[in-house]
Amino acid sequence: MSVRVSYRWRPSPAEAWVSGSITFLYDVDLRTAYTRPPPSRKPSAAKLAEERRERLHSEWEHLKDQALFSVRDYFKEGGSGAKIPDIFHVKLDSYSRGLNNHSAKFWLNHG
Repeated sequence: MSVRVSYRWRPSPAEAWVSGSITFLYDVDLRTAYTRPPPSRKPSAAKLAEERRERLHSEWEHLKDQALFSVRDYFKEGGSGAKIPDIFHVKLDSYSRGLNNHSAKFWLNHG
């Protein structure tokens, strides 16, 4: 799954605007979460497919929001658009195997 964020910035008010973009990549982990009890009846194939579509859409929306907020926060903190990478693989939360508030912060050292 990916989200591409395009942006415009300028190093100073006297300089020309420069355009750029960053693509955030995310491998969604669709394995079963065992934190919830299993359903009492086995869901149909159609129901499973619908749940998968809904989960993927929800994850994409979350990734989109995280990507936009990340670029916004980077520029708010005084970051230079010239230092933004073309591609960034988001860092997943080790506990939930999903996105968290720091997953898309491309300028942080995630170690």
